Amino acid sequence: MKSLAGTGGLIRLILRRDRIVLPLWILLLVAISVSYVKEYGDLFPTPDSRVKYASNAGFITLYGELSGPSLGEFVTWRLGFVPVMVGLISLLTVIRHTRVEEETGRRELLGATVIGRHAQLAAALIATFGANLALGILLALGMHSRDLPLDGSVAIGVVFAGTGWFFAAVGAVAAQLTASAGTARGIAIGVLGASYVLRAAGDTSAHTNGPLAWLSYLSPIGWAQQIHPYAQNRWWLAAVLLAATTGLVVTAVALAARRDIGAGLLPDKLGPAEGTLGSPLALAWRLHRGLLAAWTVGFALLGLLFGGVAKGVGDVMQDDPSIQEMFQRMGGSAGLIDSFLAGVMTLVGLIASAYAVQATLRMRVEESSGRVEPVLATATSRWQWAASHLVFSLLGPAVALLAAGVAEGLAYGIAIGDVGGQVPRLIGAALAQLPAVWVLAAIAIAIFGFFPQASMISWAGPAVCILIGLVSAGVATAGWIRDISPFSHLPSLPGGSVSAGPLVALLAIAVVVGFAGLIGLRRRDLPA
Repeated sequence: MKSLAGTGGLIRLILRRDRIVLPLWILLLVAISVSYVKEYGDLFPTPDSRVKYASNAGFITLYGELSGPSLGEFVTWRLGFVPVMVGLISLLTVIRHTRVEEETGRRELLGATVIGRHAQLAAALIATFGANLALGILLALGMHSRDLPLDGSVAIGVVFAGTGWFFAAVGAVAAQLTASAGTARGIAIGVLGASYVLRAAGDTSAHTNGPLAWLSYLSPIGWAQQIHPYAQNRWWLAAVLLAATTGLVVTAVALAARRDIGAGLLPDKLGPAEGTLGSPLALAWRLHRGLLAAWTVGFALLGLLFGGVAKGVGDVMQDDPSIQEMFQRMGGSAGLIDSFLAGVMTLVGLIASAYAVQATLRMRVEESSGRVEPVLATATSRWQWAASHLVFSLLGPAVALLAAGVAEGLAYGIAIGDVGGQVPRLIGAALAQLPAVWVLAAIAIAIFGFFPQASMISWAGPAVCILIGLVSAGVATAGWIRDISPFSHLPSLPGGSVSAGPLVALLAIAVVVGFAGLIGLRRRDLPA
């Protein structure tokens, strides 16, 4: 057990560092999930209205198939995307407390004390597993307090906690494969994305009696959703999820024993004998190009998915005023399909803001790893170095949104036979999200510029906006809460009218906040 020496102290350190973020995401996800019981119970009071709402191919692609018409089953189905968020948070937490610690050199510092070889990995997994367990228990208690059956409430808690455990273990394995935290995140998020796509493709095929329904059973997200809380409560699928998680944890421990601290199992790609990068921008391009390509491909796939189902969504919305009202709260104000497309464009913009924050925080990685010092030792100023990265923070999301708009326009245009008309409309709708995206990027710049050690707080911006979007989409929300999100001030495109005032105001906020952050960067010490 010497390899686990010091695990308890490291767990306390993790809990101290995450004492704000950890309780925040647990309580918010529980509160939002429990609030769905009353709100969706009022919106869809009868089994027929729930089945009709959930039988659309577009919703099945997004949330999965409805297991039954009861209120508990309906709420579980409507929460179908939340376990994906839990998985994302879990894998990022594990990578932050394992690979990032090694990349920044803090693991080596801790290794000078009485710390076993596997203590860091064990502490990260135990802390993350504990957070997911707390989430599952609170969710089960919250659901049961709304008069839903106890066994189904426990089952939905298992769905959330089990998904978080599995992808925490995925993050643990990814952290052993590469020496870069960014690459480890890319691998783990890629696994999460592939799991979601397999689930979506399988459920969509099953709904249309297609031959690919079996794909859902290849996805861990599909395993969790197939537990069917408040219906069959298939506990054996929870056991499968737990067994797979155990296998991944054992794999991560075995891989950790076969590498040096600070190194990864996958070999680093060696560069040329003589350097060919002649400017800070060229170096930034080398660092950002993989991330940019991955996000652009992901956005194009999202565009194809949403564009492909838009016509079918319009068919079901035609006869249901409650669904029309919901999409209008998401941002649409014109035709029914335009309301749907405006809603999903807001979702795409929220995701783009996460990319903007990730690209901005690349500067913090360069600073904490010590790589910025050799660059600034040349004739490069701090502002030139920062500008080389901010090109990708600001224009990278524009490229990704452009890809989403083109793909969505092509898919929807082909479906209705109007490619030439829909592609420009949806490109414009996608790019209209940029002012709000840039506001969140500017907030990340300001936090990095003034409080570099608190840079991770930058993720609170996209998280809060996503939560406001989720709540506003399902229930009537106070205006001041919606106004917190910059995405609430964007025009409802396609189909809505455009007013220059909000766009100019958002751009002005982004410029002022971002410029202030650059002044803070110029005046503080490096590295901090």
